[in-house]
Amino acid sequence: MTSKNHLEALDALHIKAREVFSNLHPDVLEAHSISKNMAVRTAHGAIAINTGTFTGRSPEDRFIVKDSLTEDAVWWGAINKPFEPGKFQSLKVKICNYLNDKDIYIRDAYAGAHPSYRLSVRVINEYPWSNQFAGNMFIQPSADELADFQSDWTVINAPGFLADPEVDGTRQSNFAIIDFTDKSIIIGGTGYTGEIKKGIFSALNFILPYQKDVLSMHCSANVGTQGDTSIFFGLSGTGKTTLSADPNRRLIGDDEHGWCSDNTIFNFEGGCYAKVIDLSADKEPDIFNAIRPHAILENVILNSDGTVKFEDATITQNTRVSYPIDHIANIQPGSMAENPKNIFFLTADAYGTLPPISKLTPGQAAYHFISGYTAKVAGTEEGINEPKAVFSACFGAPFMPLHPTYYANMLASKMEAAGVNVWLVNTGWTGGPYGTGKRMSLKHTRRMITAAMQGELDAVSYIQHEVFGLYMPTSCPEVPSDILDPKNTWSNPEEYDEYANELALKFSNNFKQFESEATKEILEAAPRVLVGAK
Repeated sequence: MTSKNHLEALDALHIKAREVFSNLHPDVLEAHSISKNMAVRTAHGAIAINTGTFTGRSPEDRFIVKDSLTEDAVWWGAINKPFEPGKFQSLKVKICNYLNDKDIYIRDAYAGAHPSYRLSVRVINEYPWSNQFAGNMFIQPSADELADFQSDWTVINAPGFLADPEVDGTRQSNFAIIDFTDKSIIIGGTGYTGEIKKGIFSALNFILPYQKDVLSMHCSANVGTQGDTSIFFGLSGTGKTTLSADPNRRLIGDDEHGWCSDNTIFNFEGGCYAKVIDLSADKEPDIFNAIRPHAILENVILNSDGTVKFEDATITQNTRVSYPIDHIANIQPGSMAENPKNIFFLTADAYGTLPPISKLTPGQAAYHFISGYTAKVAGTEEGINEPKAVFSACFGAPFMPLHPTYYANMLASKMEAAGVNVWLVNTGWTGGPYGTGKRMSLKHTRRMITAAMQGELDAVSYIQHEVFGLYMPTSCPEVPSDILDPKNTWSNPEEYDEYANELALKFSNNFKQFESEATKEILEAAPRVLVGAK
């Protein structure tokens, strides 16, 4: 049944749809996608779709409208690229005209589990599977809430619409543009579903810290049986989803959270969006078992029997699945919990120089949060033949409209008030760099994280790393002590020093862009290059 609110919303946008489908059940949306030859049913029960030319986000084609609201607030640059208000309105009219005489799918949902801070979002989609994705990833209102649903924000998503860069002001034919004054996001030229959720999360990452005094975080979170919350920051490939999925702890969420003044951590999402490359039931049982009806597989290759070739990266390494959060058995009711007791910064250091776990001072926590370091290794991207350091401020720079120090200062204040322990965990290499050393044992990493959460590292002695200044425990239950200081794992200590100094210089060079806004305590937390280093 078509909602009267939806007809009025389309009329206000001057969209004359062929037919309007309001808040359809996922079973019906799956049937629409299959009947339109946009999806196939897999042997796992989930549908599989192909997102087309774009199989990932296109950061260079993300823009924010620059106006009186955003001009002095947004951290403008290569990540937050400005867009003219007039150009936005013209392009919005074009995308709405494009949707005329097409089937339109509309979904009303919430972004944010906390009732005081959630956004009411209306998503208007050209494709049924895009609408189902929005249903998976955002929080579904009750029937009573839907009856008088009033949206705060609108997302217009038309993968088939192509912009004209010379006329429309975009870089190329695809785009994702946020207008904070108009409270709308327009997405065109790309079928990659992640643009929908990341658009709304970018909006929350401006609205919550800047206007609501709520820290927004690109992180996963879980909670123990005693109500002890842990937060995991980390870029792709660091183990954020894997390490937060703990059978002994309840999952709050796996990607985006808020931390508000009433001592609450809350999930932004109603679902999960996980990579499935090389997925197996043994390695990731929660994700594997979540692939069933109502889940959407993206850009995977199927066997003749309809099962997924999880190892096949023919289309992309970024194969994914979206699913409602209740596809995970062990979840936190209400997707909220109390202040965190522990925060973990995850990094996959391909240089093999960072400790497997270290405890951070407040200044170090701010420094490493602003830096957001991990590394890509050979084979992960075309042209990468040796380890490549990657820095993404706040462990999520592409989604953070404000200056990184804005988020860092909020985090530091909340950590101090809550008495949180902060840990840097290297899930990357030990015993040498990528190609020489080996990947850190997942078993040992899990045990170190558990020890930190259970207070088993509170009473042990620590030594300070001579380059990075990090405080390394000298012992951890069930973990070999000789791996806790990374230099001990290298056969050639001088070579270790060279690699440690190389990484320290990369940290230093990256942080120059933040120095003018950083406090003395943060600046003093920078790594120190050894005298005589090459």
